[in-house]
Amino acid sequence: MQKYGQHFLVNKGIINKIVDTAIDNLDGTLVEIGPGQGALTIPLIEKGITNFTVIEIDPLMTEKLQDTLPDWAKVNVIQDNFVTMDLGFLAKEKRLNFISNLPYIDAAQILLKVLELDNFASAVFMFQREQAQKLYALPEGKHYGALSVLFQALAQCRPVCRVSPGSFNPPPKVESEVLFITPRSQKFFANEMHYQNFKETVKTAFSYRRKTVLNALVEKYKKDKTALAKILVSSGLKVSSRAEEVPAKNYALLAKNLEGFIF
Repeated sequence: MQKYGQHFLVNKGIINKIVDTAIDNLDGTLVEIGPGQGALTIPLIEKGITNFTVIEIDPLMTEKLQDTLPDWAKVNVIQDNFVTMDLGFLAKEKRLNFISNLPYIDAAQILLKVLELDNFASAVFMFQREQAQKLYALPEGKHYGALSVLFQALAQCRPVCRVSPGSFNPPPKVESEVLFITPRSQKFFANEMHYQNFKETVKTAFSYRRKTVLNALVEKYKKDKTALAKILVSSGLKVSSRAEEVPAKNYALLAKNLEGFIF
């Protein structure tokens, strides 16, 4: 295990599936997150992709990439933590496409940071399989939770392939899954305030999972229960609805209807 907990992808068949999916859907600027030793970076270059950016947290891996990647490929190698870094330098790009074997520990944070970009166009991301299942889980399903709601409000996905532990060095203890992700065609949010209120609503509902959504909101905001119940019903929920039963679109509507009452 390396200092940053990397599991380096070594299965060439899986590498080609990820790279080919990214290339087939590339429309705009490409950014690779966490390239490590270049398992995806080098095949991208070999298949004709140049002039893209890679962002690596490990200074040793960054130095290795800077030394080994060909100058003619014009790869912009940045040493930084994607989770905390300022992505303002990418704001000028019209469409951003991402590719990554995501670090398990930061996968959700990285994903949401990418999806919240105004110019996000597509991503080919590998996740721990259980986390991938959360992204496309349906309400009331085993894996449906707050991450499911946040993801489904912003994006849609399709599976590319499942990845066994033996495809990595060192092998992780879990199976992985690659997803191709694009923004939702139908926007749920009228503005940034609506989106922030939506996130707070979802957080509150899932913070009190033993309670109904109604009782969670009453507990958190100390508002009149009867008035809140009317707002929930007008948003397509039942007064008995629990957090894991509510689709993303209804959370978005609920957040909108709570403006002026809670938010």
